[in-house]
Amino acid sequence: MPAPQSPARRTVLRGAAALAGAAGAGATLAACSTESNNGGNTPATPGEPVELGAAADVPVGGAKLYREKKLIVSCPAEGQYKAFSALCTHAGCVLDKIVEGEGNCPCHGSRFDVNTGKVLRGPASAPLPAVPVRAENGNLVAG
Repeated sequence: MPAPQSPARRTVLRGAAALAGAAGAGATLAACSTESNNGGNTPATPGEPVELGAAADVPVGGAKLYREKKLIVSCPAEGQYKAFSALCTHAGCVLDKIVEGEGNCPCHGSRFDVNTGKVLRGPASAPLPAVPVRAENGNLVAG
């Protein structure tokens, strides 16, 4: 009985290349995934008041990201606060940082003005939804 023939070298190489391509495509899709960065089924704005902490934590002329609460608060002038949802309007990812007055979406690179919620760079096309915010006994309450 003759020994079984091994696959041709070219066939093996083609199969390896196909597997490598499939793995690369999977990695690309994973990089574009919002699974670990998304807001889940969280609404864009809170349905009830949310305590954020000391108003003094938001610097005058600056902003603070409350990532776990999915909110961003700016303070354009002493005692004045503006809040916005920190869920990107493109794919629902939670913004991850503020850089030079811009909220950054880690999933696809959208940028938002932290004082207005306006889109500064896409792919997002809609601004961040405004959220009512007030200072109460030295603390910020949103919603």
